[in-house]
Amino acid sequence: MNAVSRTQSLPWAIIIAGSLIAMLTFGPRSAMGFFQIPLLADTGWDRETFGLALALQNLFWGIGQPFFGAFADKYGTAKVLVMSALLYAAGLLLMSHPVIAAMPGNAALLHIGAGVLIGLGIAAGSFSVILSAFARNVTPAQRSMAFGIATAAGSAGMMMFAPLSLALLSWLGWRGALMFMAAMMAAIPLLAIVLRGNAQSGTQSHAAYQQTVGEALREAFGHRSYLLLTSGFFVCGFQVAFITAHFPAYLLDVGIDAKYGGLAMLLIGGFNIIGSLAAGVIGQTYSKPWLLALIYIARSVVVTFFLLLPITPASVLIFASVMGLLWLSTVPPTNGLVAIMFGTRHLGMLGGIVFFSHQIGSFLGVWLGGYLYDKYHTYDPVWWIGVGLGIFAAAVHIPIRETVVPGRPVAA
Repeated sequence: MNAVSRTQSLPWAIIIAGSLIAMLTFGPRSAMGFFQIPLLADTGWDRETFGLALALQNLFWGIGQPFFGAFADKYGTAKVLVMSALLYAAGLLLMSHPVIAAMPGNAALLHIGAGVLIGLGIAAGSFSVILSAFARNVTPAQRSMAFGIATAAGSAGMMMFAPLSLALLSWLGWRGALMFMAAMMAAIPLLAIVLRGNAQSGTQSHAAYQQTVGEALREAFGHRSYLLLTSGFFVCGFQVAFITAHFPAYLLDVGIDAKYGGLAMLLIGGFNIIGSLAAGVIGQTYSKPWLLALIYIARSVVVTFFLLLPITPASVLIFASVMGLLWLSTVPPTNGLVAIMFGTRHLGMLGGIVFFSHQIGSFLGVWLGGYLYDKYHTYDPVWWIGVGLGIFAAAVHIPIRETVVPGRPVAA
């Protein structure tokens, strides 16, 4: 079968529905940085308070991911996606509640809404849940490309919500913008109908290696390559979450007009579509561990040049474009490696555990950004921590073996 026929045989209804859901779940959370300045202006809180809310969001996104993934594997993807819509909308509405602005010194509702509820909502509708549904319905030869399409859709959501958020903030204010986004979550249950089914369904279910959850966990945590992959994905979370949450404020601090913050996030989303699709294509043919190592090294190099050279509107746009190519290009090869190692039976859960590591990194990146800024009045320490972690991530991916775990049928 040639490449063209493989592409034509993809289950496009499933891929389109899943991609639209990825846009809706990834878009609003990627635009949270635009709400920082107006929300803090109304409440009088500092950046650490806002940073902690988004750090909790990333942490609960990670905590929920393995559980929602396991639930989807057993009971069906559509049910989990309905929970995603309800949790996400509830979090956005609570974050927008008028009492938020009337309670200076007590940010509990902000942390519950923007942190816990939105985090769990993203976990129930994020990549691990959607990609496991894709993996059950495409052949192993199609996985990398299918994963790249879904990841690119998340990038398209980021690209779409950057200008949309700025427009909504201007038109409705920060509370109205959050309520508008909450209403958009109603589309997720409708799209989820196409993704109904669990690990026992789909065109690839006959090839799934049968295990209990306990057996799958023991196998995964005893596999060196899986542990290395999990530790490396921590770095991805640290780097991208810090930039998502703090980059617009960072640009204002260094004297760059606010419009370039929106344009930068737009460029990151746009070029990430190219990077994600390219990673899916490259990972289909070449070594996924080496591809990941190169991505992490490239991130460190790009950030280093950005910090050492004069920061101008032009350098901001160049940085955003190049970083966009590297943004979520880690997702297709990372999830592809988990599928190669363990098959699709518990992919939602095992991919969710890898993603939990990603979100621990996200928590630290977002929280440290706010904490160290309030302490030193600069984001530079966190930028340089990210550079060092990128070198670490490149090193741990090189020894990863892109093979089925011992004792498994190669066709899994």
